[in-house]
Amino acid sequence: QVQLVESGGGLVQSGGSLRLSCAASGSIFGMNVMAWYRQYPGKERESVATSSSGGSTFYADSVKGRFTISRGNVRNMVYLQMNNLKATDTGVYYCYADQDVNHYWGKGTQVTVSS
Repeated sequence: QVQLVESGGGLVQSGGSLRLSCAASGSIFGMNVMAWYRQYPGKERESVATSSSGGSTFYADSVKGRFTISRGNVRNMVYLQMNNLKATDTGVYYCYADQDVNHYWGKGTQVTVSS
């Protein structure tokens, strides 16, 4: 079992920055993909940024050039640096990880961008 805990959300003005962190605990050996998703009220959860264990990254078109996903030197951390935030970035951000056939989600952290 793996537990994921997000932190770093909050209220920020448009154009500002936030850094989200996700700490994984438990049986973290062999984790492959770690990623960030977000969800707007009444909408489905969508992928924001993905990082594979091999170093590949993927970003949604809406955040390219503004967001950066990275993994910590300690393998149980993943970060999302968010710059030039827009009101449309408002939502609950979830950390995701997979390990073999298992998929894990954090409980989410709220990001609110005021225009």
